[in-house]
Amino acid sequence: MKQWIYFDNSATTALCPEAQAAMTEAMGVYGNPSSLHGAGQEAHMLLEKARGQVAAALGVRLTRPAELIFTASGSEANNQAIFGTVYAKPRRIGKRIITTDCEHPSVASAMARLEREGFEIIRIPTKGGVLDVDAAIAALETPTVLVSMMLVNNETGARFDVERVFSAAKRVNPETVTHCDCVQGFLKVPFTPMSLKADLVTVSAHKIHGPKGVGALYVSPAIHKAKQLASHIYGGGQESGFRAGTENLIGIVGFGTACAVMSAHKQEHVETMQHLRAQLEAALSQKDVILNIPQGARAPHVLSVTLPHIKSQTMLNHLSAKGICVSSGSACSARATHPSASLLSFGLSAAAADSTVRISLCERNTPEEVDALCDALEDGLNRLVRIKR
Repeated sequence: MKQWIYFDNSATTALCPEAQAAMTEAMGVYGNPSSLHGAGQEAHMLLEKARGQVAAALGVRLTRPAELIFTASGSEANNQAIFGTVYAKPRRIGKRIITTDCEHPSVASAMARLEREGFEIIRIPTKGGVLDVDAAIAALETPTVLVSMMLVNNETGARFDVERVFSAAKRVNPETVTHCDCVQGFLKVPFTPMSLKADLVTVSAHKIHGPKGVGALYVSPAIHKAKQLASHIYGGGQESGFRAGTENLIGIVGFGTACAVMSAHKQEHVETMQHLRAQLEAALSQKDVILNIPQGARAPHVLSVTLPHIKSQTMLNHLSAKGICVSSGSACSARATHPSASLLSFGLSAAAADSTVRISLCERNTPEEVDALCDALEDGLNRLVRIKR
């Protein structure tokens, strides 16, 4: 297996050894967690242990299993949050939904579908990586069923002030549901569902050194009490009836273990990423590139860089040939032919967005790897053919 210098951690992360070991052990537990016999109960105990580990990493203490729903991905958890809210029951507070103009495709595409179904979707600007809180609060003057906003943008690293918007939503109408896609911020920026004033919170395993194919949706007790969330996948009634289908026990065990491991060293990891990013920015500031740094708060692991008239895919190929991995944007839309919505919302032109790469760090990266990346970028800047504009 080729050894890569890997700077695409916003797309996915390497599985940590502890999660891999726990998953290997869980492979021997073959009972169905819903079965009532001994083998099933053995599996059920592993499932609930992992549920508690994920909840603890989120800073919540569960009063019942239904407050943390396991899904097959962060995308599914986002869909569960959005469609589960708007289809829960006939709404008395209108069909307005407030979101941002730079959401992950799993949210943006869901909003587009609801718009076709007659919902009014208000997309709040995030120019310069700053959420227009005043515009969001003004939009709340019209009855709103759902506010769904990401915590950290996956392409720029911008950390949005969702707390002020969610607090205002609850103040204007306590029935408005608040959902936060925290996939990129989980264990990288400090938050809890309570500090965000979020009823629903999405997280994912493979962004924190857990396995691919597992996500989770936190659901507040208030949402359960008001019956404001409907099932999105129907079947055998697993996950307290909210997500049918036999649970991916092996993946869920890996998720829980990764949460426990990463939580124990969270501050140390964040400081490492901050130091590496500072080294990277200092080096790149001396080169012929533009650093797309958010004007407000930001997460420690993402840096967006616009190249001077060099297509991002051309630079990606150049770096990949040298064994270095970066991204041209979200892995979910990297093969798309249209410019990145996140970068356009940030304020880049379509041409600049097409010449932008994303470098995303993790605590396993080293200063030597940062040096190698900067050298390879410099080589590419000197050798690659420029686009005439």
